[in-house]
Amino acid sequence: MDPFSSRECMLAGGTLVIAAAVLGAHVAAQTAIPDFAPGGAGWTVGPAQADYIAVPGSPSPTTADPAHPHVPNIVIAQGKQPTFRVADLSNPNLKPWAKDLMKKDNDEVLAGKIPFSARASCTAFGVPNYNLSGGGNIYFVQTAKQIVMIFDADQQVRRIYLNVPHSANVKPSWYGESVGYFEGDTLVVDTIGLNDKTYIDNYRTPHTEKLHVIERWKLIDEGKNIEVAMTIEDPDTYNQPWQAIRRFRREQGTMAEEVCAENNHHLFDYGIPEAKTPDF
Repeated sequence: MDPFSSRECMLAGGTLVIAAAVLGAHVAAQTAIPDFAPGGAGWTVGPAQADYIAVPGSPSPTTADPAHPHVPNIVIAQGKQPTFRVADLSNPNLKPWAKDLMKKDNDEVLAGKIPFSARASCTAFGVPNYNLSGGGNIYFVQTAKQIVMIFDADQQVRRIYLNVPHSANVKPSWYGESVGYFEGDTLVVDTIGLNDKTYIDNYRTPHTEKLHVIERWKLIDEGKNIEVAMTIEDPDTYNQPWQAIRRFRREQGTMAEEVCAENNHHLFDYGIPEAKTPDF
């Protein structure tokens, strides 16, 4: 064989090896699974950050009525009177039936009624409202087959089953059926089968059983924060699908233990479910 031809073959072979190594490293980097529970950390938000972050170019999530701005409990220290949320019903993306229900609710709140809150009432948040849970931390438990999310303020649990399709016939439930997979450094979660007993947000926006939510969870700011980008679709409630963002900060510490229903009647009655007769 011509020595130059042999040299060219060696160079070509070396180039292929280098290219394969670079490609392998690139693929490995692309498929690295993030650790959403580094050192046992949880994820939390401040009490004043209890609304979705709007996405430019997308229809807006429900926001506060400008005539009745929401004042959170945190401002008590500033000498201000906290208020309950009153929804802005001028949102053009809401169907008329949803606006009608929300107007009735708004009117009752303005008349002095305490509005429904899943957190205060010890009932399930549902999806995507789980991502607005406040007053506690969300912890992730990761395995090869599923991810379990636990909100420690009242121990509400979500299960995300990995790398499997949705069931053929999903029976509606409080948290529906969530299946997911990793796309590079992002956890993609697809949720269907949600009953209509929960709300979309803290403004008590209703939905139907056609609700479909896609979430994209990703660590940001070198792992100091986590962000979830959501796409919400319900053709019977909204004129168009819409998007929103929610961010959490890392909170190092052990999971707290709290029983939601205990001692929650001291000031207000939030309609906590109770047994009519004792079971002992």
